[in-house]
Amino acid sequence: MNRRMEEETERFLLEHYEEFYRLAYGYVKTEQDALDVVQESAYKAIRDCGKIQNPEYLKTWICRIVINTSVDLLRKKKKEFPHALDQEPELADERDEFSSCEQIDVKELLDRLEEKEKAVIMLRYFHDMKLEEIAQVLGENVNTVKARLYRTLRKLRVVLEEE
Repeated sequence: MNRRMEEETERFLLEHYEEFYRLAYGYVKTEQDALDVVQESAYKAIRDCGKIQNPEYLKTWICRIVINTSVDLLRKKKKEFPHALDQEPELADERDEFSSCEQIDVKELLDRLEEKEKAVIMLRYFHDMKLEEIAQVLGENVNTVKARLYRTLRKLRVVLEEE
């Protein structure tokens, strides 16, 4: 393996740790799970960094690893505890409080989205990625990402208008 690329990957992971943590947390919703996802993702990135052909795409490649690792963890938890993910106990009180105050909970809105819709919104608005970068992370065409973004924004607008 190319030791230089491994060092570059390690440095990049350290510099962007907070960003990868926020991305993971947006999916898994708990601090401990997000930390586990980032650690597992870092391991995978360092282990497989020799496969990356263009270091320019390191960020999008690692983001994809974080998203996949987060989704894998959620699937695993859902298989192990099928009803545990229906309602998070620590958020139940917050949700009641928000609904009584007629405030919008961004996490609740994101939870209503499908995986691909959520990924596009999070990468675009929480990680300031351009549509081209999002397309690379998700392995999709830019036009597909653009259409999904606008369709999801319309969907969120309808939900917000109803509430």
